[in-house]
Amino acid sequence: MKKEYHYKPGRKVLGTFTLAMIAVAAIISLRNLPLTANYGLGSIFFYVVAVITFLIPTALVAAELATTWPETGGLYAWVREAFGPRYGFLATWLEWVMNSVWNPTALAFIAATLAYIVDPVLSQNRIFMVVVMLVVFWGTTFINFFGMKASGLISSIGVIVGTIIPGVIIIVLGIVWLAMGRPAQISFAPHNLIPPLHLSHLVFFSGVLLGLAGMEVAAFHASEAKNPQRDYPKAIAIATIIILAVFILGTVAIAIVVPHSKISLVAGLMQAIDAFLDPWHLGWLSKVLGALIVIGALAMLSTWLVGPSQGLLATAQHGDLPPKFRYLNKNGMPVVILITQAIVGSALSLIFLFMPDVSSSYWMLTDLTAQLTTMIYMLMFSAAIYLRYSQKDRERPFKIPGGNFGMWLVAGVGIIASLFAFFIGFVPPAQLQTGSITFYISFLIIGIVVLSAPPFIFEYFRKPSWREPTHKKE
Repeated sequence: MKKEYHYKPGRKVLGTFTLAMIAVAAIISLRNLPLTANYGLGSIFFYVVAVITFLIPTALVAAELATTWPETGGLYAWVREAFGPRYGFLATWLEWVMNSVWNPTALAFIAATLAYIVDPVLSQNRIFMVVVMLVVFWGTTFINFFGMKASGLISSIGVIVGTIIPGVIIIVLGIVWLAMGRPAQISFAPHNLIPPLHLSHLVFFSGVLLGLAGMEVAAFHASEAKNPQRDYPKAIAIATIIILAVFILGTVAIAIVVPHSKISLVAGLMQAIDAFLDPWHLGWLSKVLGALIVIGALAMLSTWLVGPSQGLLATAQHGDLPPKFRYLNKNGMPVVILITQAIVGSALSLIFLFMPDVSSSYWMLTDLTAQLTTMIYMLMFSAAIYLRYSQKDRERPFKIPGGNFGMWLVAGVGIIASLFAFFIGFVPPAQLQTGSITFYISFLIIGIVVLSAPPFIFEYFRKPSWREPTHKKE
């Protein structure tokens, strides 16, 4: 669920701390905390492994690509430069369709949080969840028709009010809870730092990787650093520490007060807030925090509705899609793409009506999103390795140290982590009721094939007229 940026290099004015904050803003989200809280103290192990094998390789590889091809900007350009237009289109399409699959999980989080404000029982009512999800989805899509100014205003306010403030509060509540000597639902014994490593538990690792995706956003700004080769690695180190601190402390805070067997993947954050505040009879504050979290989630949803749509618009303007996908309204928004995205997301939201419970539906869509995401990053890592050989003499303002061996090491680790997350995703988690294993695997395979096929179908039917420029506006 990550935004497509079309970056143009500017003046070298960014310092280390500013670059770090850009990276933090691109990744920090409270939505995935309940998922990793299932591991309790063992979540620390998975976060550290994911940072070393995925987050840092993504940051370094994307920095080299973004500073070497700054004017063309983005995943589409990098993959196209390495493997040609077909795979450049595939990479951008996967980014857009991955976001379309991710949208229902964000909507489920919003609906479950709203349910806790009204009546917590509603968070397990599938009809309530789906109705709220569809109303919010189409309402947010419609708001984005009014242009980037409206979307940007929602995003700017929402990130601060709905993510940073509630995140800090829940961490502080966890610290206060332990300081007061109240009982914890997890053991802090050192051996619990390593969780069970059998397959049915490892499956959540793909969700951890998904939560850490997006570090490439900071890479698009690496050329603006005063000294990219020196400042960018420092910025990534600072950002990694902050991200790890927020994710680990937030996850452990949830695990402290919500029993492992009762953590809801969609409502776990509100479960924890209620548990923290109930002893002090501060239920009203729980509703206030829930409202803030909804604002933050709406801001993130609004941001990601627009971002990948702009990326797909760029491919349409290159002639990879029929001309109608280039259509812009009077506010410059790609309404056909946005409506198509809403239709796909709405159809996928209906899975919540057919699964045994809300958490199962949430996980299956999260798992499918994670698999599509790892495909995108495998393309990016592979492109970086290939371009080291095919364009070895090109100037690289930021270059991964160690020559080609350094690139193989960094990108290779990223590919291995992505492959592992992709294949482990086919294992049903032991903690959830996901139906038969045949249904679970079939859903994922069919989803991957159907959602990955359109670029090749469009290429087969592509006509020369698709490349003709159009300036039609409403």
